[in-house]
Parts: sequence; C-alpha cells; structure tokens
Amino acid sequence: MILMSLLCYGAAMTAQEASDSSDVFYKHLRLNELTVTGVTGQTKLRDMPAPVSVVTPRELRAATGTNIIDAISHQPGIAQLTTGNGISKPIIRGLGYNRVLVVSDGVRQEGQQWGDEHGLEIDEHSVHSIEILKGPASLMYGSDAMAGVLILHSTPSLAEGEMTGKVSTGYQTNSGLFDYSLNFAGNKKGFVWNARYSEKMAHEFKTPVDGYVPGTQMHERAGSLLLGIDKAWGHSRLKWDTYHLMPSMAEGERDPLTGELEHDYALKTYHRQLPYQDIKHYKVTWDHAQHLGHGMLKAILAYQQNRRQEFEDNTAEPELYFNLHTATYDLRYQLAIANSQLSAGMSGMYQESDNLAEEALIPAYRLFDIGGYATAQTTLDRWTLSGGLRMDNRHINGYGNYSGLTGSIGAVCRVIATPTQSLNFRLNLARGFRAPNMSELGSDGVHEGTIRYELGNPDLKSEYSWQADLGADYHNNYVSAQVSLFLNRIENYIFSHHITTVIDPQYRTFSYTQGDAVLKGFEASVDFHPFHSLHFGNSFSLVDARQLHQPRESRYLPMTPAPHWTSDLKYEITHHGKTFNNAFVAVGLDCFLAQDHYYMLDDTETRTPSYTLFNASAGTDLFINRRKVAELYLTAQNIFNRAYQNHLSRLKYTDVNAITGHQGIYNPGRNIALKVIVPILF
Repeated sequence: MILMSLLCYGAAMTAQEASDSSDVFYKHLRLNELTVTGVTGQTKLRDMPAPVSVVTPRELRAATGTNIIDAISHQPGIAQLTTGNGISKPIIRGLGYNRVLVVSDGVRQEGQQWGDEHGLEIDEHSVHSIEILKGPASLMYGSDAMAGVLILHSTPSLAEGEMTGKVSTGYQTNSGLFDYSLNFAGNKKGFVWNARYSEKMAHEFKTPVDGYVPGTQMHERAGSLLLGIDKAWGHSRLKWDTYHLMPSMAEGERDPLTGELEHDYALKTYHRQLPYQDIKHYKVTWDHAQHLGHGMLKAILAYQQNRRQEFEDNTAEPELYFNLHTATYDLRYQLAIANSQLSAGMSGMYQESDNLAEEALIPAYRLFDIGGYATAQTTLDRWTLSGGLRMDNRHINGYGNYSGLTGSIGAVCRVIATPTQSLNFRLNLARGFRAPNMSELGSDGVHEGTIRYELGNPDLKSEYSWQADLGADYHNNYVSAQVSLFLNRIENYIFSHHITTVIDPQYRTFSYTQGDAVLKGFEASVDFHPFHSLHFGNSFSLVDARQLHQPRESRYLPMTPAPHWTSDLKYEITHHGKTFNNAFVAVGLDCFLAQDHYYMLDDTETRTPSYTLFNASAGTDLFINRRKVAELYLTAQNIFNRAYQNHLSRLKYTDVNAITGHQGIYNPGRNIALKVIVPILF
C-alpha cells in the first residue's frame, strides 16, 4: 500500500533518485512513475500488491535522531526497540529482531541482531533513501524476512563529468549530541567514486524525572569508499565500509535511600563509562550488473566481520567477545518482456562465530544458507498480478537443518487511473519462514547488556507464517487516503519470557519458548492539502498480537508496540531564485495509547500508560546568487518536556525507585536539534 509519507513526498524517479522539489502537487501527479526494488526487482510502486513505504532523501535529511531507525519510526506500522543513545532496533507490525531483515547496498546486514541492545552498524549519513517492505512478500532474501525488509539505498552515482562534495553537521541539546560528515564523490568518463567519513558523540541523555542517566553516552565513527565503473553495458563497483561504536550501557541501579541513579563519575561526560561495548563492523561489497539479452544479470558478493566486546571492569580483557564472519552471495537475472517482468536467482551465506573471551553467552557456531527463487509480474488492462516461490535450507552446525518453502501471490486493481486522481485496491497473500537463531537455541549466561540471565532452548522449531494484506488508496489534487489491513498467523512463534528459576541472584532469568500466534491490525492515513503548500496529515497504526490457546496472563505477545496516532500540519514555501527556497514550517504530535495488552506472566512486562508528545520543525534551502549554499533544519521534540516511558524501551525494566515506587528509566525529555548541510560543487 502507498503510505501517506510517500504520497506527500514521492517523485517521478527511482527511490534512490527521489526529487528534492517541494512542489507536492506535481509529485502527486507523477506518483505512479516511482520505482522501487523490494519484491521482484525494479517495479512501479503503483503495481506493488504488498505494503511498501518509501522515505525520501529530503525526509532523511530533515529527520532528527541518534541513529537511522529514528528516521523511520514515525512511518505507519513501524516502531523501534530502544536502549539509550544510538541503539534502536526496527519493529514492523509487532515483529522484530531476526524477523526484520536489513539490506544495505544489496547485502543483508549481519551484526548479531539477536541481541536486545544490538543496533544497526550503519552510518546514517551514508543512507540516501529507504524502502520499507511489510510482510514476508520479498522472495529475494529468504529466512529472516518474515516481518519485512528495510532496504537502505546509498547515494546513486553522479552523472558523467560531475564532481561534488558535502559537509554536514548537527547538534542536539538533550544529550549534547554533536556529529559531522564529510563526503566527496564524482564521475569522470565512467570511473565513479564516493568517499565518506562521519563521527558522532553524545553524553548522557536527560529525562524530566531521572535527570541525566548514567551509562547512556556514546561515540561513533564510520567511513566508506566506493570505486567503480559505470558504462552502457552496466556497472561494476567495489565498496569498503567500516563502522565503530562505543556505547556505555545503562544498568539503572539506584540508591536505596534517595532513589537516584547511582554513578561514580561526574555526569555530562563524553567519555565512556563502565560497563560499555566496543563494536566494530567491517564490510566489503562487490556489485556487478550487466545487460544480457533483454534483461539484466546482477551479482553481489560481500564479506562482513562483526566484533562485539563488552567490558565490565577496568581490566583490558573483555567479559564477552563475539567475532562473527559472514560471507553472502546473491546472483539474479531480471527480464522484461512486453507487460511482464520475470526474475530468478539464488542467494545465501556462510557464517562463522567465535567466542574470544572467558564468558560465552552463546556457543560458537557455523551456519550455511542457500536458497533459490523465481518471481513474475504481469499487467493486464487495469490489473497487475504478481507472485513467486522460494526454497531455503539453513544448516547450523550441531543443531541440524531448517528448511522452508515460501511464496507470495498478489493483485492490484486500478479502479480509477486519470492524471488527477486514482483509486487502487490491493490484495496479497504470503508465506514466511524463519529458522531459530543461536541466541534462541543455545544462550546460557548473564548478558550485561540486557541485565538478565538468558537460557536458550535447543528444541525450538522453525517459524512459519501465513499473512494476508488487503489495502486501498485514493488520491486527487486535494486529499490522499490509504488503509491497509493485515492478518498474520505464525506457527511456532519464538519469544523469551521471565521464569521464576533463579540461576544468578543478581539477575532475573529469561528463557525461550514458542507457541502459535496471530497478529492482526491496520494502518490508516489521510493527508488533506487544499492547496499544494498546506498539508494536514494524520496516520494511525494498531497491532494486536496474541498467543493462541493461552490464559490472560500469557495471551499477549511481549514487545508489542502500543497503538500510535501521528498528526502533522505543514506549510511549504517555494520561491525559485530567491534566498530562501523549499522552506517549510510544521507542528505535530505523537500520541501513544495505553498498552493494556502485555505479557504479564511472571512479571515479564508491565502496563504502559498513554502519553502525547508535541513537536515542531522548520527548514529551508539557502541560496546566494541563485546558487544553493546550504540546507538548514531546526527541530524541537517533546516541546513540553513530557515524562513518559515507551512500551518498547528496555530501560523501562531497570531498578525500582524506592522513593517514588516507579520502576525503570524514563525516555529522553525535550530535545532541540539543528542541522546544517553545505554542498560543494567543483
């Protein structure tokens, strides 16, 4: 389904090349030409039966956050599991962890995403645009794409003869976050390059109740270099990425007499404090695409190394040290014939994980993945039909084989299709598959990052799902409206829950179990634009996630996001040739309803009350002598400094304040952010 944000900002190009123009009326008329890559290769968004959302380059540049997931968390159906500064995990329609696959530069990101506090090892400055595919309809990626896929696009290659640079920097008041990024790219006679270096640092964030929270500072560095050839026959590119994050870990321990958070250092420091993590991620990618006959042959080979260390004392040796090696391969052929598109390919990976410290939360392992797929899409008058099949096999050394047959079939009916309005109905049915990960199978030990003792279950079976999506969207010159309903039936759903067994008296014990589950809900959005400069947008998301045949205490699945309503009033001003162009001012609110459907057995979760946050933002392009010299963005989040706890915040379950009786750490309070982007033309 075409979501509200896309209807507001979509452009007549691929998602990677979305226009920065603010002429929203023009964009509405050209929406049907937008191309995305999520299901069968490049296809028009209007022909997608599965729900897809696009976050454009302009939206990403205007977004404020501490990581790339912050930029998409306001999309309908999307939430995030947070752990302090810089660490967020995407949640799509109530599903996260290894059920959400993140693809960057065509490569699945493998950074030990099984951990609660394991974020994405990706430089947000390097992401140009994002496609969000909801549901298990993408057959190109196999196991772990059960909830959906986040496709992160890097900046496309420049046109022949162009050479540009860019400097961006920003500051956020709540945690003193300061970041900058330097970029230099060009194209000379088909030889292309793109180099980037970014750095980010923040001290502890501040809440209206807890003050500055010890152990929430972070320091991030990232760099990348792309070299390649772009010719009429296709392209061949080699890219190196390096990422280094050092976040401290908030434990939430409190003084029993005062209730204040304990710390043994002066707050508001940018220096790391114990305990902390040291995370390094390296990736090299070879991307080769070549025209062959009437189609395109594409191959992507990549190697990733993820080093994750946890330090709990002042010794030089880490308590935990996971060293993960991943080699991935993807070979596909895409063919266009008349009104049809065909795609076939194979993909998989080899993975090896070693424990290089005394403690071993999960056992060392070796994994081998292989899968093959075929998809087809055809257009018949007002109908577009698409579908495909995929077969996967995953072998985990010592645990056996996990196999799954997946597929999808869908249809789009264009009831109205004129230059000024359109009405589309969409239906999709998809089968998903996910093998259990090593944390679920074999964890056994204290995980300082999650403040608990974790027990795996070697008898876990693979998850299988059936998901049905039904949607409709309508737009004309004055209104855009969409609704998408989904029903997801999952066999052998795996989750962790608190058990009463005490293994270490300092920590609560959590164990993995599984059962059959049903997730259902909807996303609805409407955008009123009585004239092209004014927009009043609203969206609402709801997911109900239940385990079947269970009493009230264990009926609802853990970590289910609360119902979420967003509302924004935005005014845009376009003055071509003037000093200020593509300017906007906006006010909005985020309303999270109470989460009364929670997993209460053995105090695994607690109820979360409702809250509303008010925000404001403004931005403009700055021109001097008809030349763009900067982009300026100013954002104010949680203007009234509301005290709240998000249901998906892991810090919600730290120590109880003995004075107030309230458990856990609150989310950050008021935050004002300034961002400046300066383009440099050569």
